[in-house]
Order: sequence, then structure tokens, then C-alpha cells
Amino acid sequence: ADQPHDPELYGAVTAQAASRIEIAAPQRSQRAFCLTVTADGRDEGFPSSWSACVDAMCAGLEENERTAPCRLFFVAAGNVPWEGRHDYPKYNHDQGLQDPAQSWTAISVGAYTEHGIIRSDGYDDWRPVAEPGRLSPASATSLIWANKSWPLKPDFVMEGGNNAINPATGRADNVDDLMLLTTRVSPDGALLTTTGDTSAATALAARYGAIVWAHYPTLRPETIRGLLVHSARWTRPMRDEFPQAQRHSRLRCYGHGVPDLQLALRSMHNAATLIVEETLQPYEEVDSDVKTKDMHLHRLPWPTQVLEDLGEIDVRMRITLSYFIEPSPGRRGWTRKHRYQSHGLRFDVKRPLDKDDEEFRKRSSKAARAEEEEIEAEKDDRQWDIGPQLRS
Repeated sequence: ADQPHDPELYGAVTAQAASRIEIAAPQRSQRAFCLTVTADGRDEGFPSSWSACVDAMCAGLEENERTAPCRLFFVAAGNVPWEGRHDYPKYNHDQGLQDPAQSWTAISVGAYTEHGIIRSDGYDDWRPVAEPGRLSPASATSLIWANKSWPLKPDFVMEGGNNAINPATGRADNVDDLMLLTTRVSPDGALLTTTGDTSAATALAARYGAIVWAHYPTLRPETIRGLLVHSARWTRPMRDEFPQAQRHSRLRCYGHGVPDLQLALRSMHNAATLIVEETLQPYEEVDSDVKTKDMHLHRLPWPTQVLEDLGEIDVRMRITLSYFIEPSPGRRGWTRKHRYQSHGLRFDVKRPLDKDDEEFRKRSSKAARAEEEEIEAEKDDRQWDIGPQLRS
């Protein structure tokens, strides 16, 4: 504390800390790194030297070369100052995520709460700041980011506790009943204490990641991230706060919702989960010009007879694409996200009027069409929770 690090070195210090952990136990290949230290160096979602270093660590880059394994990082979204928490949720919407939570490849974790009951004596006139199922009063969001092309953060939210309004001051304050219980080491022998905010939420998320990876030790870290996001759901209060027409704001406040550990671990509620891990080459050089190259077509193992037997009953398909980017090393070119996020993979689904796989390929990729061939675009009117623009 007496000799703080230069902010420009935060990335190098984080990389060194991760390396020391790996050197101490080199036989362990599955790790969930938890970073709850953040800095108020926000820049509208643009990368910083710290967030770019976290991106590189996740992608397994050292000195701009792939020489290390990919890593699974959980980063706290950052907390809003105490003096404004009584002005909830406007104050939270005006406070952007803290550095390095804008990292593309790390899992940025915000906080929500289900705690809304105060049972302790002496708090009769105190009232919780947030209603259960909504944003924790501590959590920052990316709603304030003016450049909406930068990543949708946080990725999801976890329990971070609640605050209450002190009637004597009209300000937000801590109440143990609304916080999370955790263990401690204390000189007086006390074994338990309370915790909360985005640090606690990030610790819970890292625990989820560790459990899922221990359950499936052969999966890639980007797949573990994908499974957690895939299992996340918005609570009813989240959907009520930001209806479907405001789903972009919902994503920038709550990410993809609250992960469900059991959904991430196995198929539940009659839902089959298909996991595909593959490698492709997005681009190739042709006559000194860079063009798109690979496009993979996956045939889903539909339970055709089961679907036909359902008749007019609605069914839901959920798709999550998770990959780690290799960040550009310098600030140059960061004015456009496409120069930082590398290839920008995306997916599409066959539509009812696609006659066959070849027509689907031609509609999805210009490279699959013959020169001057025109493809009539069909509007996809299926009820996607997140449309093709937001999910890309």
C-alpha cells in the first residue's frame, strides 16, 4: 500500500501473479482465476493495457505468440461508490464497469441480489435498497458506455447482497441480514463474517467455473465459459425492468442473467445440451487479398418424433458461441472494435425457406456464392431473445 504499482504495470503484475500460481502447481491444468481488484480507469469500454493483458492471458499469448495454455479468468465488474447508492438504480446505470472488466475474453461478473428481508432487531424503519431479483446496489454496469460497439458486459451476474436505507441519514448502509455469509480467520476466534458486492459475486462465479471444469476436465476454458453463460437466465424482475424492446440495456446491466450450476453441469428439465469444440481458419490470403475461408455446418440431432408429437407447443432452442480473441498489442486501431476483436465469429440457423444446405451456405457466406449470384434475403421472424446484431 505504501508503494503502489504504476497503473501501466497492472497487467504485468497480474500476469506475474498468475504465473506464480501455475509454477507452484504445474501438474494442475484446470484453474479458475478470480480477480476482484479493479481500478477506476474506465474508458467507455475501450481496452486498457490491463484488460488487453488479461485478454492475452486468456488466449494463451505471451510476447504476442501463443506459447501458453488458455486460461479461465473471472473479473469483478467493480463497485459503485457508497455516497450514491441511495440513488439506486440510476446511480448504478451512470457508473461504468471498472478496469479490467471490459476484457473481451474474461468472464466479467456483476452483482444482483435475492436478499430483501431484515430480521435483526433495531432495523424496524430500515428498508432494502433493491427488490429481490434485481441489480445489487453495489454493481456497476456498462449502460453509460457511449460506444455501443464494444463488448456487452457484464457477462452475467451472481449474488452480491443488498444494502438498506438508514432512516437517520437517508443514505445506503450495510446490514448483515442482507449480505452473504463467509468464513474468516480472526484473532478472537470468530469463524464467520459477512461479505458482498461484486467481489463476492465474482468469487461465487469462479467457484461455479471450478466445479464445472472439475466435472468436465477435458473441456477447453472457452467451453466452460460458454456453459456458464448458456445456463444463465434473467429473473422476472430483470425482464420487467427492461422489456424485450430494451434487451440491449438489459444485457448491459445484467449480462445474460444468473447462471444455474445444475443446468451447466448436466441436461435438466428435459433439455439436451450439445457441446461442439472445433477449430477453423476464418481468413485466407488470395491474390494478395484477405478473404473469409472456413464456415462449419453443424447438423443438430433433432428428436424429430418427439417434436412432431408436441404439435403446436412452443419449443426453445438456445445457442451459445464462445471463443477467445487474440488482442491487438497496441492502442493503434482500437477506434473500431473489429480491429481489436480479431475474426469476430458468429452463427446462423437454417430458416424455414432454406431449401437445402447449399442454399443456406450461400445465404450465410458471400464466399460460397458464385460471382454476381444474387441471394434473396428472407426475414427471420422467429422470436429470438437476442437478435443477430446483439449476439454478434
